[in-house]
Amino acid sequence: MNLNATIFAQMIVFAILVWFTMKYVWPPLAKSLDERAMKIAEGLAAAEKAKTELAVANKRVEEELSKSRNDSATRLADAERRAQQIIEDAKARGNEEAAKIVAAAKADAEQQVFKAREQLREQVAGLAVKGAQQILQREVNADVHAELLARLKTEV
Repeated sequence: MNLNATIFAQMIVFAILVWFTMKYVWPPLAKSLDERAMKIAEGLAAAEKAKTELAVANKRVEEELSKSRNDSATRLADAERRAQQIIEDAKARGNEEAAKIVAAAKADAEQQVFKAREQLREQVAGLAVKGAQQILQREVNADVHAELLARLKTEV
């Protein structure tokens, strides 16, 4: 066999192989590669879209958390102010009640002082009558001399 004929035959077989590959093998491979590239591109686009949506969602979540924190801080401050107001009101009512109790106690003490004075006047009047009776060595009738004793009470 001739070396040139072998090389020529191999070239023809190689050309047939290239033609066959380009006609039947290459288009489906190119189509598969293009489809795969499109799927990858779509996946990357979807991932990028999901990433931006995640960032937006995270931003909204942070805003809501911030609003919630502010709202809870405001409510807490309002509750503290209300508690202080309730405490102040209770103190004011307590002071008013204490003033009433003190006034009632003063009035009661004044009444008791008045009663004690009246009892003391009666005892002094009785002692005065006994003293006068002993001085005069005779009996003094308290019913007869009631007016005199009443004047004596008012003077004492």
